[in-house]
Amino acid sequence: MRRALIAVIALPLILTPTVSASAEEPGDRQAAFAAAAEEFQVPESVLLGVSYLQSRWDAHAGQPSTDAGFGPMHLTDAAAYAGTNHHDHGEEDSRGDESRPQETAEAAPAPAEIPASLRTMEKAAELTGETHEKLRTDAAANIRGGAALLAAYQKELGAPLSADPAQWYGAVAKYSGAQEKEAAQFFADEVYSTIKQGASRTTDDGHQVALQPDPALEAIRNWLEKLGLKPPRRDGVECPPTISCEWIPATQGTRPNGSYGNFDTGNRPVSQKVDFIIIHDMEGYFGPSVRLGTSYTYGASWHYSLRSNDGHIAQHLKTKDVGWQAGNWYINAKSIGLEHEGFLAEGASWYTEAMYRTSAKLVRYLAMKHLVPLDRQHILGHDNVPGTLPTTVRGMHEDPGPFWDWAHYFQLLGKPLHPFGGPNSGTVMIKPDFATNKPYFYGCNRQQPQLDCPPTSASTVWLRKEPRADAPLIGDPGKLNPGLYSVYDHSARATTGQRYAVAERQGDWIAIWYLGQKGWFEAKHAIPSMGLQVSPKPGLATVPVYGRAYPEQEAYPADGSIPYQPITPLSQYTFSAGEKYAFGGIQFGEYYRAVTIDPAPHKVVRGKLKYYQLQFGHRVMYVKADDVVLSWS
Repeated sequence: MRRALIAVIALPLILTPTVSASAEEPGDRQAAFAAAAEEFQVPESVLLGVSYLQSRWDAHAGQPSTDAGFGPMHLTDAAAYAGTNHHDHGEEDSRGDESRPQETAEAAPAPAEIPASLRTMEKAAELTGETHEKLRTDAAANIRGGAALLAAYQKELGAPLSADPAQWYGAVAKYSGAQEKEAAQFFADEVYSTIKQGASRTTDDGHQVALQPDPALEAIRNWLEKLGLKPPRRDGVECPPTISCEWIPATQGTRPNGSYGNFDTGNRPVSQKVDFIIIHDMEGYFGPSVRLGTSYTYGASWHYSLRSNDGHIAQHLKTKDVGWQAGNWYINAKSIGLEHEGFLAEGASWYTEAMYRTSAKLVRYLAMKHLVPLDRQHILGHDNVPGTLPTTVRGMHEDPGPFWDWAHYFQLLGKPLHPFGGPNSGTVMIKPDFATNKPYFYGCNRQQPQLDCPPTSASTVWLRKEPRADAPLIGDPGKLNPGLYSVYDHSARATTGQRYAVAERQGDWIAIWYLGQKGWFEAKHAIPSMGLQVSPKPGLATVPVYGRAYPEQEAYPADGSIPYQPITPLSQYTFSAGEKYAFGGIQFGEYYRAVTIDPAPHKVVRGKLKYYQLQFGHRVMYVKADDVVLSWS
């Protein structure tokens, strides 16, 4: 979603914590888990498994998650949640065509609406005697707090403080904070799956942690019934059965000014094939965002909302229908939109493992159902969607932003980003090490945007004018500015999974073709990725690029019942002879005409004009196939 409306959804607490002097040294986090497990009589595997599903054992430098959760155990602070400023950055032109829905705002949630899942730090402090500050910033204290909570939940259920992990299923489910039975069950099942499979990794602050596999473990699920959780409204949701998903439908209606909202009733894939799945973040909290996205008075809609703390999903539109979610009508008509609870930048808030997992399961299910390739040419961030016209380029969206872990996400999708080709391949894929890649940004604090962001793991790399670390950033001609280090500016950034044609190599540096210029970055941040490249046909000095693949004029009805949509190039950009860009697929010209609430007159115009999708910059764009040639490199 975009930063346009103010005073709707909560802004995470901006904190600049000082890490406690008692925080463990690198390598001690494993010992902290062992000590806390022994102190509170919680099986160490259960404690490790719960922490993995919340944070993957990371401390996040004491910064809060979307839900104001802190540390490896994601202890949530109700005071931090209630004390935030509420806002939403909304959808300024969510359809991305000639009709522009009006927007409305909604009151922020009152303190009484703060869910129980955001009150765990207070209870952890009571159980351990630790201060809130220490629970936020000292990972060992945070782990103690999580262990104390699990033990308390176990006792409340009347379950034994057993050394057998199988007996802790109910306490684990309650730790999720979910109010829906299926959401709590999903969380617990994922924890137990992690325990059975085992896991090991180096955390964001350099700790080696391992969970030894226990393949024979079988959870005792009867404890779940004692939690008394409510069943969600499934009502024919399009979700895999292994995740928690409920139906909260978007409403459709006519506004007083005669316009309508907030989606178009469709008939996909009969009318059009779904080619893209768009990953958004809400720039807000789950409840208020759901209320906005389901109201026809608001100018945006999307198919699914995902909750951070437990990964619970609400479906609002059937995938046959067209959501107003991408700011590009051509992409809207051919995509499914997923909004994830979270914030692009504020406070360097982070996304939970539980939400990553449900999102990946849902996307894999949708991709199989609609035959969408699981690659970064078809699984797009909202920040990869192009402007439709020269006038809309500057206003396109930036989410989910640099802190979304694309490499981990594709691993969860079952399509890990592997190298393909030799060290001198003509095409590379961006793939920095997420844990250690912490590039400089400013602008994470909206109240003081000039301040530096806290060091945060990121999936993006800066592109420079020359092969040296102090060289200036390249710029984006479409934004009319030089490259900026702002967390909201994509003028000089390439992101994990994106493939680019190599322009030049010098020592430890690679230059790629990017928006009509060379962008340099350190070679360690890329892997070989051989494939097709697109270049202008011999004899053409330049070829135009487009933000949508619309059909030729001859394809429209001769009676003028459907107005011709001009094929307008993005004139700010130049694709010149000698440049190459990575090929992302073939599209034939299509235009979905839907300007009434009644679906009966909706029509799809199909043409013969063929386009190639390419990775032109941070966003995908299109060229006419007749203007270019393909080559393999």
